[in-house]
Amino acid sequence: MVRPEDIKQYIEQGLPCEHLEVEGDGHHFQALIVSREFAGKSRVQRHQRVYAALGSRMREEIHALSMRTLTPEEWKGQ
Repeated sequence: MVRPEDIKQYIEQGLPCEHLEVEGDGHHFQALIVSREFAGKSRVQRHQRVYAALGSRMREEIHALSMRTLTPEEWKGQ
């Protein structure tokens, strides 16, 4: 079973993050991902970037992932 720590590690390996939180129960996961790479990108483009970092794991290991994707500036402004 995939753990939140596993997903966090997968994302960190493929995407530079200023902040990253992942929670979940082994089936459904929620992530807060803060990265400079999101600057100037739409929400769909940001999610695509995270999916690219996860690669085939998104189809094979991770069944449901809800994401909040923010730039460092957006995150600080909350």
